[in-house]
Amino acid sequence: MKYTVDKKEQYVIFTPMEEKLDSALSPKLKSELLTVHAEGYDNLIIDMSHVKYADSSGLSALLVGNREFSRNGGIFIVAALQDHVMKLIKISMLDKVFHIVETLEEAAEAIFMHEIDSDSEEEEEEEEEEED
Repeated sequence: MKYTVDKKEQYVIFTPMEEKLDSALSPKLKSELLTVHAEGYDNLIIDMSHVKYADSSGLSALLVGNREFSRNGGIFIVAALQDHVMKLIKISMLDKVFHIVETLEEAAEAIFMHEIDSDSEEEEEEEEEEED
């Protein structure tokens, strides 16, 4: 599987450089997403701009990524979906599960907002603990 990984301070942009995300590539995608998460990154943007086709195993790999990155308060964002893949996600009703944006700029902004929300929630919890 060909892909690029662009590591930023607060997130990683993972870009599959494949036209198809199918059963032949899905195990590798799952493995790579889990590896990035294990490296200590909490937030990931998957840039789907090159992917023209995905099947159920491709969507399953995205679900694994979504679950892992969301588990400890991080965020998993799917960006730049091609029409066919977006239709499949909507038919599968995964548009209710995934955080989907149109551009990488929107994805970066969503991570920034997520980080601000997470920080303010942590501060509120600390204040409540101090009051007790």
